[in-house]
Amino acid sequence: MQRPSFPGGLRSDGLPAALSDPARLAAVEATGLMDTGPDEAFEDLAQLAAAVTGCERAFITLVDERRSFWKSCVGVPAEEVSERQNPVRESFCYFLVGLAGQPFVVEDAAVDPQTHDHPAVTPMKIGAWAGYPIIGPGGEVLGSMCVVDENPHAWQRAELTTLATMARAVGNEINLRTSLSTAQEALTTAERALETSSALARSLQDSLLPPTLEKVPGLETAASYLPAAGGTTVVGDFYDLFRTKGPWWCTVMGDVCGKGTEAAKVTALARYTLRAEATQHLSPAVVFQHLNSALLDQREGERFLTAVYATFRLTAGGLAGRLCTAGHPPALIRRADGRIQEVGRQGSLLGVLPDIQLSDVRFRLAPGDALLLYTDGATEARARRDRAALERPLFGDEALAAALSRCHGLDAQGIVDRLSERLAAHSDNWASDDTALLVLRVPPEPDFAPALDRSEGQRP
Repeated sequence: MQRPSFPGGLRSDGLPAALSDPARLAAVEATGLMDTGPDEAFEDLAQLAAAVTGCERAFITLVDERRSFWKSCVGVPAEEVSERQNPVRESFCYFLVGLAGQPFVVEDAAVDPQTHDHPAVTPMKIGAWAGYPIIGPGGEVLGSMCVVDENPHAWQRAELTTLATMARAVGNEINLRTSLSTAQEALTTAERALETSSALARSLQDSLLPPTLEKVPGLETAASYLPAAGGTTVVGDFYDLFRTKGPWWCTVMGDVCGKGTEAAKVTALARYTLRAEATQHLSPAVVFQHLNSALLDQREGERFLTAVYATFRLTAGGLAGRLCTAGHPPALIRRADGRIQEVGRQGSLLGVLPDIQLSDVRFRLAPGDALLLYTDGATEARARRDRAALERPLFGDEALAAALSRCHGLDAQGIVDRLSERLAAHSDNWASDDTALLVLRVPPEPDFAPALDRSEGQRP
């Protein structure tokens, strides 16, 4: 077998030396996913990979120095955890580790000089194989997301591009779980709460939201999620805040049409896709275009979503960014003097039509200014009265803007708390719909020095 050239050389058994790299092995161990059972988030992504490429088998694997563990596998009857693995020598995944994170793709494994003598080709019926690396927080190759066709397969560019995007999504999800220790506590709490349907629904909703917002140096951040009173069904509200690359950060809030597990799957797909595409594009409108394509490809237009998305960086004068709305309520900016401004041009819903109209709007926050993202549960909150539901007055756009204007001297958390209190007072603590709020605020006198982008010519 003619092996590709592995940058780190070979072990004594002829496999890539990178398999035994201590830093890589530590990163694999830190995921906490080895020898664990199926996980719905990963199972859904593997199912999507198989569907997109038309392959019989799809895997999400973690690779240590001696075995390839299948965190998710489609098309292989592996019920027990002990069955979801094979020796690393019998897996193509070691190619990805040895190639330092480059993809490995073969269209006809039986004749390709790199694989025709591989011990797994015949017994595992590998006609074609395509895999992309799952990358850890330090650039380590944790494993792969791959698909296997029993017959030779001429891989199409669209198939490989989608597979690469999904591998990045898997890596982002693993890294998010690893970096947020509170996620494990939330998962434990959720598992204990599965005794009732209400607890199950709410824990699934919580899993679609970050347990804590990531800290942005030089910026105040806060968010809240209030489920509808008496609700026992998962809905599609979600929000996120994360760093993309260099000085750039992203924040997003969305609302998937409908309720239940199908809405939750769309929410999960949207979250994974947004995180993956945000590392490739600074324009919110472009990111939304890719999300729209993913929704049409994977969910076939069965559900739509609305969303508002901003990418931003800190500057010497505060914060500068771009914002795009897709069928979602506009964002609100509260200036330091209490003035309220809407930001965002109304754009198309996502997940309905292939041709959509979206546009970016530039915005700036000066010291003391705050940006509010929210779902329609805020403006459509109804007063709880002993009358027909349609007669209950809505909180409304004007009341929300007025309440935000009166948040003088409050930090981001204080603004979220004040708005939540005002909504609760209007509805007498009976939320008619799920409501999410997220606030970014530039402190009145921030120290931006550690986080500034002073590059010449870089505009948001």
